[in-house]
Amino acid sequence: MRMVHLNFFHQSNSFAQAKEIFYTYCFMRKSIALCLMLLVAVSCATPERNCAQYRTGTFTFTSLVDGKEETTTFTREDAIEIETFNGNKDTATVRWINDCEYILKKINPKNRAEEKSIHIKILTTSNSSYTFEYNAVGSSQKFRGEAFKIH
Repeated sequence: MRMVHLNFFHQSNSFAQAKEIFYTYCFMRKSIALCLMLLVAVSCATPERNCAQYRTGTFTFTSLVDGKEETTTFTREDAIEIETFNGNKDTATVRWINDCEYILKKINPKNRAEEKSIHIKILTTSNSSYTFEYNAVGSSQKFRGEAFKIH
């Protein structure tokens, strides 16, 4: 009888261990599922785009031109943008498509390349700058840049 009692105790202990393993497995599955859902929720969050604050103002943009960093300063007032690059000023009209996209068209183009309009799309904004994507209208080649608001 003593042998049976020990055998019963051993079986109930195995059952308790199996039950504990099962609960741990279920908890881990739920934890992994919850982590995956949080990861998906965070990765689907849209970046900040407060484009209205960049509709007007004075900005700088630095880009590589023939391997050398060049800075452009431009002032935009709703429908006009005046750009200063290497001491030369240029004026373009601004046609807003929506709050975050607009088309620039030079008023006095000096060559055929300048006759093409430029499509600009603001991708993200921060307190002092915005990241944008731009391309010549009709061209599939896109470029990225970051403009900093100075006034």
